[in-house]
Amino acid sequence: MRKLIFGMNLTLDGYIAAPGDDLGWSGGEGPDSSAGEELFQWWSDRVDATSLALYGRKLWEAMSSHWPTADQRPGATPAEIEYARRWRDMPKVVFSSTVAAVEGNTRLVTGDAVAEITRLKAGDGGPMDICGATLAGAAMRAGLIDEYVLVTHPVLVGGGTPFFTALDSWVNLTLVQTRTFPGGVLLTRYETRS
Repeated sequence: MRKLIFGMNLTLDGYIAAPGDDLGWSGGEGPDSSAGEELFQWWSDRVDATSLALYGRKLWEAMSSHWPTADQRPGATPAEIEYARRWRDMPKVVFSSTVAAVEGNTRLVTGDAVAEITRLKAGDGGPMDICGATLAGAAMRAGLIDEYVLVTHPVLVGGGTPFFTALDSWVNLTLVQTRTFPGGVLLTRYETRS
């Protein structure tokens, strides 16, 4: 059985995006963000270790509009070039009923996301990352997420898109890692307990 991991940058008050899908609080993408090269490299290494990434529509549109060609842009840093290559090479599944087509190393699923994620988890292979709050929320409610990775930035935005969704029952977690990055960014990893 494959492991399903939900990890994202979030604010101290628990949002992955401020109102209006504003991500300015995170310092933007890339090694020049507020947490710097160390955090960007950590995310890049995560992408390299992920055998399959599961994307919801909104995050897919944001990532696919930037990373497929980011390494060809003038002034791209070596870290951005490496991340773009890793992101392109990583197999991806996009869950959406409105996206018409996907390109590259990507497959589109328009049907029942929970059923497909359950099927993928039951298969052989390395870890899967689930990317995007709505898709992850459906997987959370179905009890499919094995690990939560919170990269918490020291900022309060007061609203927006929450990292966690409303649940029908408690989920008990075990802390497995903490790490502090420059700028006061804190990584915490938790595994679910049965």
